[in-house]
Amino acid sequence: MKNFTNFNFYPYTDILFGKDTEEKVGKMIRKHGGSRVMMVYGGGSVKKSGLFDRVAKAIKDEGLHLVEFGGVQPNPRRSLVEKGIKIAMTEEKIDFLLALGGGSAIDTAKAIALALVNDGEYWKFFTGTPANTLIPVGTIHTISAAGSETSRFSVLVDDIDTGRKITLHWDYGRPLFAIMNPELTYSLPPYQTAAGAADILAHTVGRYFMKDTPLSCLGDEFAEGLMRTVVKYAPLALNQPDDYEARAELMMAAAFSHNDLTNVGRSGIRGGEHALEQQLSGYYDTVHGAGLAVIMPAWLQYIVDNGNSVHITRIAQFSVKVFGISPGADHKTTANSGLEAFRSWLRSIGMPLTLTELGIPKEELPAVIKRTMDVNNGKITGFLDLDETAITAIYTSIM
Repeated sequence: MKNFTNFNFYPYTDILFGKDTEEKVGKMIRKHGGSRVMMVYGGGSVKKSGLFDRVAKAIKDEGLHLVEFGGVQPNPRRSLVEKGIKIAMTEEKIDFLLALGGGSAIDTAKAIALALVNDGEYWKFFTGTPANTLIPVGTIHTISAAGSETSRFSVLVDDIDTGRKITLHWDYGRPLFAIMNPELTYSLPPYQTAAGAADILAHTVGRYFMKDTPLSCLGDEFAEGLMRTVVKYAPLALNQPDDYEARAELMMAAAFSHNDLTNVGRSGIRGGEHALEQQLSGYYDTVHGAGLAVIMPAWLQYIVDNGNSVHITRIAQFSVKVFGISPGADHKTTANSGLEAFRSWLRSIGMPLTLTELGIPKEELPAVIKRTMDVNNGKITGFLDLDETAITAIYTSIM
């Protein structure tokens, strides 16, 4: 009989899903108590597409005050958060943040919202102080990837001081609502769609491979079903960008991959893949999902080669349940076949498998290792703990 671990699951995000749902944003903001709204967004794509104007009109038609705050970049910057805080606190008295765009816009909005309930302070929470609540945040996302629309996470690059990419997670970090229209993802470039799919997969991979925790049948079923969904629908979305079914399935998978549903019934230290990737995208400004595509199979391969029977059996289960591998002569054979299928799938959707393909030269490898070691205090704790020798071996295998 299994011993179930205690866990906390508080998925309070109000999801409005479907075509044209962005037109209801004004009513959603009012429903959740907003009156003075800062809309956080990235570059010009939301304006060129007409989405910005539609959303702005819906907000103003509801009689709400709107301030726009653009300029968010992929791998969002701390310096931009500082600018947003100044505008929101001293000039506009903002009481609601709306993120329009991808995960970077959402993470930026969350950081500003956190500052607005802490007299402008937010960075100490990214560097260790436990965070509390935040003013209301709503989202309309245009890429299925980060899952920040329903997660309790925010990730920023510290471009002011250390250059590190730093993650904050706190119980009340989830947006109050997420408006999800799959049609808004039709115009994504193929590389962004594929990288998004790898990002979605990684959020459940990390939860599926947890350290020293009893397994939950229901949690496994959620996780395996979600990962199979991504494996099935990412190629379909790439083949036909306006396939509503494929886009809808990926959008739902992104949201539920990172809201803790796929690790119900177990708790503990997750994965290790994000810790291996984080400083790559933080320092070299690579696409986060592409970096995860490079890291995930290499990390799992290291565990097959160096882990114990429990580790190998779990990866074999992943191989069978997610990639449809027929069980081999032993768990290690099955696990290796699954990882080969994993790599083939990533290649089929146009994802890189090496650091060189990400644009990180071989001579940078010692710096990559040092940064990863430093930010993780000398060891990555996860499904299999990784010391400097292990981290070096994993990075070296993907040069």
